[in-house]
Amino acid sequence: MRPLHVGGVCGDIMKFAIYVISVCFIVLCAQIARRAPSLGGLIAVMPLTGLAVLIGLYLKDPADFASLTDYTKGALWGILPSILFFLVALICFHKRLSLWIVLCASFAVWVIAAFVHQWLLNK
Repeated sequence: MRPLHVGGVCGDIMKFAIYVISVCFIVLCAQIARRAPSLGGLIAVMPLTGLAVLIGLYLKDPADFASLTDYTKGALWGILPSILFFLVALICFHKRLSLWIVLCASFAVWVIAAFVHQWLLNK
């Protein structure tokens, strides 16, 4: 089976459509979170990005199961740094720290965990 290649004007239109859909999804999540914060959070962490990447990798080369497997393994273990990000944010919010301190602390923990993630997966 020959890989699907989308290039030229069609590829540019597809990229633009993905950007528009992404922005709309972010705005939708923000609006839902205003009314139902826990539902907004659940929708925001849906694996839509992972789905898009898997489809993109597959369309690039349907026979390249090594890339699909490596991506899936990285995404699976990449959940841990994200969990740590939200755990630190939750702890900081319970201590009533400002948003900027919460974001800085959470992101710092995520970056450290992401480096450990990459180090362990690339050993």
